[in-house]
Amino acid sequence: MLRLCLAFFLLGLAGAVNATVVGEPVEYRSGDTVLKGFLAYDDSSDARRPAVLVVHEWWGHNEYARKRALMLAELGYVALAVDMYGDGKRATHPDDAGKFSSAIANNLPEAQARFLAAMDVLKKHKATDSEKIAAIGYCFGGAVVLQMARLGLDLDGVASFHGHLGTAQPAQAGKVRAKILVLHGADDPFIPAEQVELFKTEMKNAGADYKFIAYPGALHSFTNPDADRYGEQFNLPLKYNEAADRASWTELQSFLASVFK
Repeated sequence: MLRLCLAFFLLGLAGAVNATVVGEPVEYRSGDTVLKGFLAYDDSSDARRPAVLVVHEWWGHNEYARKRALMLAELGYVALAVDMYGDGKRATHPDDAGKFSSAIANNLPEAQARFLAAMDVLKKHKATDSEKIAAIGYCFGGAVVLQMARLGLDLDGVASFHGHLGTAQPAQAGKVRAKILVLHGADDPFIPAEQVELFKTEMKNAGADYKFIAYPGALHSFTNPDADRYGEQFNLPLKYNEAADRASWTELQSFLASVFK
């Protein structure tokens, strides 16, 4: 029994020693606003590699956004979970989440400035290939990355997970530089069918390179295991869907490999 316990201890120690993905808090600024993000990367190599911005749900920069950054780092990317609200602010109630997200969504110049500030931090990191940058976002974050693509930011690709698709400033023909991937819950009550059709028409008219995938039976926030808890606590139509979560993450991996090739 002693030998068996020792063997398991040494195995665990070896795993810790060989772990190469690191995550670290980072502070940066947009004007006078302090932003608190989280950077994740594999430090076992000195090679520069593609990088991905991760934009949080309307709850704010939380552990879920950091988890996705770590998952991207495990795939070999440098990832920065950004802070769009400032000072690492997080909501604990939908009313606050709505206020925080609306303040950014209704101030596009500020949203762009905060996104670009995060992008600058990511580009300057020692592990980043600054010529290869993409962005992904969840819920509120999905809307953010889609809007950055509409504005013509220099991104290789953007991917939206259960993000809002509407906009007050639609894409103009020839302006969208990033390839676009939309991963959508087909039964998401927050995104009506009319909004989906308007988005598709907008992308076609703009000449954007986009792919739209709808997962049958998936509701809003289908990638987040905490969605069920939030839904029950606040009586909201939020639901985790493991099949859609796995399928959409696999789709993202193929998308990133394609845009960074």
